[in-house]
Order: sequence, then C-alpha cells, then structure tokens
Amino acid sequence: QVQLGESGGGLVQAGGSLRLSCAASGIIFSDNVMGWYRQAPRKQREMVAVITYGGSTNYADSVKGRFTISRGNAKSTVYLQMNSLKPEDTAVYYCRLDQQGGTRNYWGQGTQVTVSS
Repeated sequence: QVQLGESGGGLVQAGGSLRLSCAASGIIFSDNVMGWYRQAPRKQREMVAVITYGGSTNYADSVKGRFTISRGNAKSTVYLQMNSLKPEDTAVYYCRLDQQGGTRNYWGQGTQVTVSS
C-alpha cells in the first residue's frame, strides 16, 4: 500500500507563487510516475504535470513556463513550484503516483490553491 501526503496549498494573489509538496510512503517501485492533477469547481480533474522516476516531465499547456515539477533526492517526494499564478489556477490540487506499469495508482487527499485577482 502507498500513502501520499500533500502540503503547501493556500491563498495567494494573482502573480504570486506557491510550492506544493507530496511525500510518498509505503512500497514504492522504481518504475513509478508521480504527478499533480487539479480539479476546479464544476470541472473535470485534469493533469497539471507529471515526472518519471528518471526525471522526464510533461506539462499541461496552460501551465508551461509557469510551473515546474521536480523530485527530491530520495525520489519519493515530488514538488510543484507554481509561479505567475492566475485566478484560473484556483483548484484542489491532488498528488498521484502510478507504478507497476500503471496498474496501480494512488491519490493524495488534495490541497486547496486559491488565487485571488
């Protein structure tokens, strides 16, 4: 079993920055992909950014150039540095871990990010 613990959400003005953290614990395999997803009110959950164990990344077009995903040295922690935040970035942000060829996926409890105009 895998547990994901998120932190770092909050309220920020447009143009500001926030850094989200997610720590994974439990049985972690080296084929894992970790990422951040978000869900705004009345919208579907969407991918924000993902990073492989080897460090390859992929971003949603809406956050390219503003958000950066990275892993800690222990590889079991993932960060999302969010700069130049916009009101449309307001959402609950969820950490996700996929492993064992994508057959197992785990979600964090979510952290609220609110960007005021």
